Amino acid sequence: MTRSITAWLSDMDGVLMHEGVALPGAAEFIGALRERGRPFLILTNNSIFTPRDLRARLAAAGLEVPEEALWTSALATARFLHEQVPNGSAYVVGEAGLTTAMYDVGYTLTAARPEFVVLGETRTYSFEAITQAIRLIQGGARFIATNPDVTGPSADGDLPATGAVAAMITAATGRTPYFVGKPNPMMIRSALNTIDVHSETTAMVGDRMDTDVLAGLEAGLQTFLVLTGSTRAEDVQNYPIRPTEVVPSIADLVDRV
Repeated sequence: MTRSITAWLSDMDGVLMHEGVALPGAAEFIGALRERGRPFLILTNNSIFTPRDLRARLAAAGLEVPEEALWTSALATARFLHEQVPNGSAYVVGEAGLTTAMYDVGYTLTAARPEFVVLGETRTYSFEAITQAIRLIQGGARFIATNPDVTGPSADGDLPATGAVAAMITAATGRTPYFVGKPNPMMIRSALNTIDVHSETTAMVGDRMDTDVLAGLEAGLQTFLVLTGSTRAEDVQNYPIRPTEVVPSIADLVDRV
């Protein structure tokens, strides 16, 4: 039996949007959450953008989501590091979404004997920055990455993402990073804490079995897989886990809010 759902977490790409265009039912789903006062967060493993950037991108697609309802792997990584080593230091390979989040929790960004090397996603990875990261890790800095995704989408096809660059650094150093983003349930738990809700009464909506559903399942949430993104109905049988329910799209959950 499914439990009563009073709060919602949802992935963004493939659930609410696809290539900058809102998917059918997305506006109605967000509208229902806000109208009924349901606690919710929109999650993304993308660490490039700040919540303000993402709010603007969603608004351009006709989706009105406040900044405080957006939770990125960059925010989750910054919170994790703040809880591990408050006011620490890090060498960061990433863009504004990650550097802003790290500054906001009181971290010093430096290449001079940092406690951590933090790898996020960027549009243009620098060979010099990757080399610096390798040497700092070899010198004893601990290796953290925002998420394990090896590719990201673009209009021209897949782009190498955080996981692919992390693999290169691991090959050079022998050190594997700690990945904070999905499918690590830590990202889900940090989201739950952010909106002060319990896993027993929260649902996770996603389009990927290996990240969204897995993270939600391991964090104890009910999980809904939508078929508007990267997963087809016939793909589900290839995984050893199952979502609570498979639905065609987010439109099918509007009345469940």
